[in-house]
Amino acid sequence: MQSTQKVKMMKVKARYDWKSTKRWFRYKYLLLLRAKGGPSKVARGFSIGLFVEMFTLPTAGFAFALIFPLVYLLRANLPGALIGFVFGKVIYIPFSILNKQVGDWLVPKHFKIYLIHHLPHMLSNIIRSGLDLIVGGMVVGLVLGIIAYFPIMLLLKYHANRRKEKRRIRKDQLAPSNTNE
Repeated sequence: MQSTQKVKMMKVKARYDWKSTKRWFRYKYLLLLRAKGGPSKVARGFSIGLFVEMFTLPTAGFAFALIFPLVYLLRANLPGALIGFVFGKVIYIPFSILNKQVGDWLVPKHFKIYLIHHLPHMLSNIIRSGLDLIVGGMVVGLVLGIIAYFPIMLLLKYHANRRKEKRRIRKDQLAPSNTNE
């Protein structure tokens, strides 16, 4: 009876093996590198995810639904967009201050007062507290998305070319040399 319990415990431990997790992430990374459309499509998706994340928090997560139509319309990569969205969560806190300042600078004061008086009470509270963050987040997110596109694309191209070169070298080493002596 103890031996069956040990076998079960070994199976449970094997499920959470870090090597398999590392291998899974590597597999997903390779899928991103090999995505149709290449690095440009993945970088476009990353930029979309980063853009949407910058104004998702003040909209109580409703902006997340924008990722899907934007990915479709701009012909981007959905996994790349989700990675950009998660990365945006990591950098959101420092940028929220900038989002608020940019939004405060762009949204006229009389516009906020007009909206507060002409919207239902619940919506007016959301607008009062989050309009600056939403507008600023859209502007800052757009700029961050455009800036992030180029380094991500170049990095993915670099890694793809490096992998291609390693495969070529390995193929040359394995191929029999045809020397006519």
